[in-house]
Amino acid sequence: MSWRAYILFIIVMPLLAGCANNRPLLSADGPIFGRGGLGASMGAAMAVAERPTPEGVPVDAGRVSEEPMVHVGSHESWGEPDVIPVALTGPKAVADTDGPYLLDSGDRLRIFVYGQPNLSRTYIVDHAGQIPIPLIGTVYARGMTTSGLAASIADQLGADFVRDPQVTVDILQNRPFFILGEVRNSGQYPYVSGMTVETAVAIAGGYTERASKRSFRITRRIDGYVEQIDAPSDYVVKAGDTVFVYERFF
Repeated sequence: MSWRAYILFIIVMPLLAGCANNRPLLSADGPIFGRGGLGASMGAAMAVAERPTPEGVPVDAGRVSEEPMVHVGSHESWGEPDVIPVALTGPKAVADTDGPYLLDSGDRLRIFVYGQPNLSRTYIVDHAGQIPIPLIGTVYARGMTTSGLAASIADQLGADFVRDPQVTVDILQNRPFFILGEVRNSGQYPYVSGMTVETAVAIAGGYTERASKRSFRITRRIDGYVEQIDAPSDYVVKAGDTVFVYERFF
């Protein structure tokens, strides 16, 4: 039996019962206004009609509630929607996930070529991202890893000058980082591997009284292009970065 037929049955039965008992329809104890009569039946029918309609059953368009429906898992309920916090999607403070160290201007390198003392020496990557190597001239180092640079030097030496060259490249000193803004001692400092913004602030003597500790700006050179990053305090700083600490307004 459908729900419409069930409601009609509830409404008609008191009328039939009233006629069987010879009671006037509009009397106080009649089938319209009496207990168990049409009024009570209509109240019960309205209560049934106000229940949420199960999934798959058609909904009467004239009876749709204006309250928002909230989906919680596989269930549905009526009322104000719950506020669900959004998971953090910002960068993580894990140095190992920040990629390999890429060379750039200011890095001091020790290049060793086995059996070639005239080629084995200390080099500094210049402002153009290059290093001068005897016999082969300038070699581009910017954006390369130490192993990649060693392979490049070995290929060029082996082409015309040295038979089967064995080349190793080590970093003697990383290029510095810079910190500006609301710190006690802004300036240039030696880079420490795996350091974060908080570490950089500590190296620069800590915050001033007016410093904001919420967000920081990092200026970074990537493949020759300058990029500005709004970062949290646990963001990993790279060598050559410029960290700026904002001033708070209140």
